[in-house]
Amino acid sequence: MARTFADAVRWAREGTRLFLDAAGGLTEAEYDAPCLLPGWSRKHLVAHVAANADALGNLVHWAATGEETPMYASAEERAAGIERGPRMSGAELTGWLARSCTELRTAMDALTERQWRAEVVTAQGRTVPATEVPWMRSRETFVHAVDLDRGVSFADLPGGFLDALVTDIAAKRGLDALPDGPLPEVAAWLAGRPHALAGAPDLGPWL
Repeated sequence: MARTFADAVRWAREGTRLFLDAAGGLTEAEYDAPCLLPGWSRKHLVAHVAANADALGNLVHWAATGEETPMYASAEERAAGIERGPRMSGAELTGWLARSCTELRTAMDALTERQWRAEVVTAQGRTVPATEVPWMRSRETFVHAVDLDRGVSFADLPGGFLDALVTDIAAKRGLDALPDGPLPEVAAWLAGRPHALAGAPDLGPWL
């Protein structure tokens, strides 16, 4: 069954709560420890999720006002947001994450039905209606909650979300056939994350 806008809004909220819970209470040493993404500490990852909320907030502003506001001014700006993380204290990062999540939700909650239909442009250059923003945010928060390596796995994510994620990534990767296996493992494999599927080829990272 195809995902709906209401699904995406709900998943964005649930994913945000899951990520905030997984990141909650990190000590400085735990923040500096590696996450599941190669070469990244948890500080890199939390900074990325916070910066993503700010960037998606730019698209919501675009939809609300008609003022063209790209997610990022440049690829360099996106990279710089991630690299801010290791230079910040854990408390500063926690504050940025909480603030950016709250501001994005508040901005999305204020959009009218007409504003949700406004077209915006993603960081990959795709022109989409603003209704895609909650789906984009739900992917970031749910998948990166797993990447934090704090006890969350793909099996902990909602089944409906995993169905939608598998459909989304398979289409982007141009895959017509998928390996047999539990849905969470297939989703992890498609996302280029550790999985338990025997004999499935390495797809490389996604998101």
